[in-house]
Amino acid sequence: MTPTSLPADADTLLPVRLSPLRSGLRAVAIAACLPYLGLKIAWISGSRVGIPEGSVLLDHRALIAVVNSVTVLMDAAVVLLALVLTQPWGMRVRAWLLGLPMWGATGLLTPIMIGFPVQLATSATGGATTQNAGEPFLDGWVFSVVYGGFILQGVTLGTLFLLYAGDRWSHLWQGQVWDLPSAVTGRPVRALTVAGALLALFPAVMHAMWAAGSTVALPAARLAQRTGDFYVLEGVRVAFVVVAVAGTLLLAFRALPALPVKLPLGAAWVGASGLGAWGAWLTTTAAMPQPDDAEQPTVLLTLTYAGEMISGLLLSAAVALMLRRRGA
Repeated sequence: MTPTSLPADADTLLPVRLSPLRSGLRAVAIAACLPYLGLKIAWISGSRVGIPEGSVLLDHRALIAVVNSVTVLMDAAVVLLALVLTQPWGMRVRAWLLGLPMWGATGLLTPIMIGFPVQLATSATGGATTQNAGEPFLDGWVFSVVYGGFILQGVTLGTLFLLYAGDRWSHLWQGQVWDLPSAVTGRPVRALTVAGALLALFPAVMHAMWAAGSTVALPAARLAQRTGDFYVLEGVRVAFVVVAVAGTLLLAFRALPALPVKLPLGAAWVGASGLGAWGAWLTTTAAMPQPDDAEQPTVLLTLTYAGEMISGLLLSAAVALMLRRRGA
């Protein structure tokens, strides 16, 4: 280490630059959580607002209450993150303690931020519908309110994180890909990247098959719900695999030397978190008891979700290791 270089977390002593922009973004992020939190708390309390007759949500109410309680905590974490990113004490939070929930928030919100507008655009052209076929699940307005709130949360929280990271860690993504020393992109990073990329091939193929109309490994209830939205979302899942793998490979093997580091780093962060966090959520929900056999996930479907989760975790670990090494 040279005399002028800083230890990894020395810049945590810098104060956060609170501006009207950041204050406004924080207020919008917190306000965007309120409709979702209000609905979830109402459902936990026994309200049926937005839930039509015959909805699966009216079955197994104890299980649904537990799931709703978990999602309330997850959305409340957005409020906490918005505060961390805009308060002076937020600069003293350890990198991993902030990075893990931001990784989860990125992975869960970004697919919605991309998928829902694409669904609406496709629906507007007559190519899809935002309503599920078969049994009703929720009133249509609930999706618009909830997903609209998620998009606002993602935009505001993501912007706040970029501003915060620019103050604290901007040195980590300076320069071009070729500027990354071999000590940063060494054997462990490349091993994680190759393992994650190879494992990601399986879920990529499965999602591509479903997007093309295949019925392999889909449970009966899922087959009945295949509207245009289903195909849109499957295409989005394939795109996340491509972005995650491409971004991480470009960094680990220093391909396209003149490319600014921040471009593949951003792609790797968003793509890998989308695979890991969303895959973990789908794997968890697939393991829960289902109302009837028609909705029971097949083994291959569960393996697809697990493959997304594990590949996303491996690729994310490669990115985290690169950042840690460059910061040191």
